[in-house]
Amino acid sequence: MSSPPAPAGPAASFPSPCPHLASYRSSLSRPFRHLRRCLRARPLGLPSIRLDPLSHPHCPFCSSTCAAPRLLACLSCAQVFCPSHASSHPLASPGPAHHISVDLLRAELFCCSCHDQVYDRDFDSTVLRVFHDAFPITSSSSSPSSSSSSSSSTTRKRRRVDFHHWRPDPSQSHLIRTRSTPLHSFTNHPCGLRGLNNMGNTCFINSVLQALLHAPPLRNFFLSDRHNRFLCARRSRPRNNKTDNNTNNGDHLCLACDLDQIYSAVFSGDRTPFTPAKFLYSWWRISSDLASYEQQDAHEFFISVLDRIHDNLVEDQQNSNNNAQGDCCIAHRVFSGILRSDVTCTYCGFTSTTYDPCIDLSLDLDPTHITRHNARNGERETKQKHNKNLSAPTTLMRCLEKFTRPERLDNEHKFYCQKCKERRESLKQMSIRKLPLVLCFHVKRFEQSTMKKTLRKIDSCLQFPFSLDMAPYLSSSVLRSRYGNRLLTAILDNGGSEVGISSGASSEFEIFAVVTHSGRLDAGHYVTYLRINNSWYKCDDAWVVKVEESTVRESQAYMLFYVQKVLYYTAGDNNTGISTGIDEPT
Repeated sequence: MSSPPAPAGPAASFPSPCPHLASYRSSLSRPFRHLRRCLRARPLGLPSIRLDPLSHPHCPFCSSTCAAPRLLACLSCAQVFCPSHASSHPLASPGPAHHISVDLLRAELFCCSCHDQVYDRDFDSTVLRVFHDAFPITSSSSSPSSSSSSSSSTTRKRRRVDFHHWRPDPSQSHLIRTRSTPLHSFTNHPCGLRGLNNMGNTCFINSVLQALLHAPPLRNFFLSDRHNRFLCARRSRPRNNKTDNNTNNGDHLCLACDLDQIYSAVFSGDRTPFTPAKFLYSWWRISSDLASYEQQDAHEFFISVLDRIHDNLVEDQQNSNNNAQGDCCIAHRVFSGILRSDVTCTYCGFTSTTYDPCIDLSLDLDPTHITRHNARNGERETKQKHNKNLSAPTTLMRCLEKFTRPERLDNEHKFYCQKCKERRESLKQMSIRKLPLVLCFHVKRFEQSTMKKTLRKIDSCLQFPFSLDMAPYLSSSVLRSRYGNRLLTAILDNGGSEVGISSGASSEFEIFAVVTHSGRLDAGHYVTYLRINNSWYKCDDAWVVKVEESTVRESQAYMLFYVQKVLYYTAGDNNTGISTGIDEPT
């Protein structure tokens, strides 16, 4: 595509500006002013050229049965043609004004002689002025944080994460040799692989604990003694002297301390299965409504544990400057992200934007939806089958596309438009504004049966990649596909809130844990598969065995755990002889 002239430099090579566009501009004093009345602004789409409802434009050089879906119109004579026959129009109509045309559907300039799309600042300004006059870009946004902190956080550009391997200096090496115990690595089983005994229908606890124990940022936090259970017990003694519903006879109750004890036991080198009895006892006392020997939901337990860790780490929460951004405790610093919800009025185009923190993404299985996708994230391209009984397998990317797809709200959930001052039909679209360090996907395998009015399980297979790129599902990408680059830039210039908060961190993730559910709803079993050094290990309560990759792909995934690729750790990169987890970014 043609671009404006670039600074002179031997290392860069840029295409020269279009000479036909320059000739067209020089022939007219205000070349694009007459196009203002021809432009059409749509609240839920890109600007286009206004057409007569009774007209049916088509390319005269193409047959009527194979008319091109994309049509161009000459800016001088308004002749319509398709891009394939655009080069013949300047030859048939001599003159500099017949080289430049406009796309009827997208309102973009096209040079017939260069056979390429061209850009012009004045033309883009004209399109934006028409869009702003018809639909002022205003939004009603709400955030969990205060307005002052929100404005300061969005205008401040985030520093990119610089990653490098940590190598200890001589003084640090001396401290490591004299003040610490090295983690021994095993040939067949990496360090940290230890089974957890089942204490009576507690497989849902063991499966989630295995994923938490091997989450790289969380593992680094506890193994580096960032939360010392002995110091925490001392600090909590003055608080326990007061009346507390969660303590009895001055007992110290902290799930973070119990988790720190499990980390010490699992990474001690002992291979015998460990019994997390104290952790279970503390969780029962804190979550009394879930205290029973019945099978519980692993996802509910995951949410409960993170909430209780957040409640226990009071000092970290008080030291936080902005709790809504997920920096209040280690649980939120690792798992917390921010979702963006846009509700757009279909009548006037007013958009109400809200931001909500989240610690996981719950995705719907959609086995009947079959579409043709380009190969992305390792997904194979599939064709739609004519047999209705055969359906393409559900993939994680399709679930994410469904999650970020615009949804039309029904009459029962009409949106109250602040501009129209009444309830209107609207479209709701979700996107991810901020990605967490560890991304957790919850697959909705249990749904309400409409016939029997009971819960039933969906046994459909879910295909998921080991390397995942979340860039297409970020708010910046969703807004760009909705408004286009031209309008997205205008939104940001007018105080839009998407100022690189999602692009500051890496969007590439690597999988490290899969929690699966097998069996019936009332008598199922949870198992965790861990990915360590590109090898998979099955953690079935006290049993830990190495499995093939195909076994993991054929399992019924219920929870998927991904970590940012810059934080993904492989033991083969450790040349110091001491396993310290991952190298922390600086």
